[in-house]
Amino acid sequence: MTSADTTRHPAAVDAPTLRDWMDTPDRPRVLDVRTAGEFTTAHVPGSYNVPLDLLTEHRDELAAHLAEDVVLVCRSGARAGQAEQVLAEAAADLPNLHVLTGGVVAWEAAGAPLVRGEERWELERQVRLVAGSIVLLSVLASLVVPGAVWVAGAVGAGLAGAALTNTCAMGMALSRLPYNRRNAPSLEQVLADLRSPASRGR
Repeated sequence: MTSADTTRHPAAVDAPTLRDWMDTPDRPRVLDVRTAGEFTTAHVPGSYNVPLDLLTEHRDELAAHLAEDVVLVCRSGARAGQAEQVLAEAAADLPNLHVLTGGVVAWEAAGAPLVRGEERWELERQVRLVAGSIVLLSVLASLVVPGAVWVAGAVGAGLAGAALTNTCAMGMALSRLPYNRRNAPSLEQVLADLRSPASRGR
């Protein structure tokens, strides 16, 4: 924000508030922490892609370039919340971090515009496919090898743990597949964006 602006925005920002805020001179930087594939499919105009795995791996370098207001965006808000925690741990003096409540889903539901590109499966959908397939195959395999049913149990336990901790190891693993990393930005590209004042308005 500019020094003359006394408006304060809460840590959680809803879609209408962000839409109005992006039309002001002190518009925030909008960082989309989904995979490059998800970002290509649809993203908030003016946002740019910083996948969660890249942000987590290079949090110190990125946090050092976040002096102004930043709104973190993902599909539903869960990964953006994780990104906020990661950046807050890297630099405790970052009071300017915000999360778009409900993510891109809420943004679209509010009638806000999206930049659309090639259709790609969202990470959550990929997790459902992989987890469901493993459970199904494990149950079928247990007809021949009774112990195979424990694989299904392990997947169930993993999904329950993911819900309780609001993290997903399977999702993070899938995010590293070539399908999700195609056109992913490099650290150098992201840092160049953060250093450029023009990137706030693109």
